[in-house]
Amino acid sequence: MITATDQTLEVAQSFAVKAKSYFELLKFRLSATVTFSSGIAYALGAGASLNWNNFLWFCLGGFLVSGASVTLNQIFERQYDAVMDRTKGRPIPTNRISANEALTFSLIVGLMGLAIISLFANPFTAILSLLSLILYSFVYTPLKRVGPIAVFVGAIPGAFPPLLGWVAATGVISLEALILFGIQFVWQFPHFWAIAWVADEDYKRAGFKLLPSGGGRDLSTAIQIMVYTLFLLPMGLLPSFFGITGSTSAFISVLCGVLFLSQTFLLMKDCSKKSALKIMYSSFLYLPIVQIAYLLDRL
Repeated sequence: MITATDQTLEVAQSFAVKAKSYFELLKFRLSATVTFSSGIAYALGAGASLNWNNFLWFCLGGFLVSGASVTLNQIFERQYDAVMDRTKGRPIPTNRISANEALTFSLIVGLMGLAIISLFANPFTAILSLLSLILYSFVYTPLKRVGPIAVFVGAIPGAFPPLLGWVAATGVISLEALILFGIQFVWQFPHFWAIAWVADEDYKRAGFKLLPSGGGRDLSTAIQIMVYTLFLLPMGLLPSFFGITGSTSAFISVLCGVLFLSQTFLLMKDCSKKSALKIMYSSFLYLPIVQIAYLLDRL
């Protein structure tokens, strides 16, 4: 016999599963990383006049827009996610959330995020945030099955967070915003390609074509990863050169760049998944360390 208490418990459990599934759609770690990058740039742009209330609301808005973007990505790629080991447990492939439910959720979350950014930063930043979402979800996502051009296109919205943060604080796309954008843009290539190298078997099952040089895990691809990582050394010095930050962060960016670059030589030597994994982890460490260095050097 099912009692009212049992029914209440069942409803509560069902609600908890659904709520957890919706939260998973937001890809918390990825969206938090995006928010961190834009937040650092906001603080850099605001300087001593940082308004903590507006800053925190902007970060929330950015997190929600990022969450909406990655939710759309999961909707469009649901049939491909179902065949990849790393993604087959996501809410949509497992039918915990339907595509229509995810779309409604994405629209609500995205509109909330854009409204928050418009109110607590400025409408211009909200427009740029919408542009970033469109480029990521509607341009980059379908291109992943076309060829490596997807990495170049994806690097544009991937580099938007620091630009958005600076514009949110200052209201303009200045040289400083473009420099921060440029650093993150160049960083995208070794980052993306290292992930694509590690997840190559999975990506091939889904028909994703992200590696350069014909999609091979070979010396040619390893050299391209090295070249783009090498570009980070002069790019990392630009904030100091143009007076955005000081010499301390310049030293840290060079040191991190050299350590990052050293991992690419190992990949060129053995072209192994293990070496690609080290580059992937190095890319995760490089960006936040350098960005924090920029902020601390400007305070």
